Amino acid sequence: QVQLVESGGGLVQPGGSLRLSCTASEDIFRNGYTEWYRQAPGKNRELVAIFSSLGSVEYVDSVKGRFTISRDYAKKKVYLQMNRLKPEDTAVYYCKHMAYWGQGTQVTVSG
Repeated sequence: QVQLVESGGGLVQPGGSLRLSCTASEDIFRNGYTEWYRQAPGKNRELVAIFSSLGSVEYVDSVKGRFTISRDYAKKKVYLQMNRLKPEDTAVYYCKHMAYWGQGTQVTVSG
């Protein structure tokens, strides 16, 4: 059973940065799509960014220019670099690859 584990969340002030990591238990990121989702309290889960193993990347409009998705296949990791964070970015962030989901990591932007 493939496992995905997110890390890197935390509390940050508006304008700050965080880098989320998604680590896979197996070498799965070389094929298919990897996605980052987020879910804020009382809201539906929202797709934030999608990364194809072919290299294409797409972002939801609200994070364009602030968030960057990248990967390190050797480390079995996908990253989400989040800059210029806003209070509305507060959510639990989830990594998804094909049918597999991580457990989520909390990001809180406040200050």
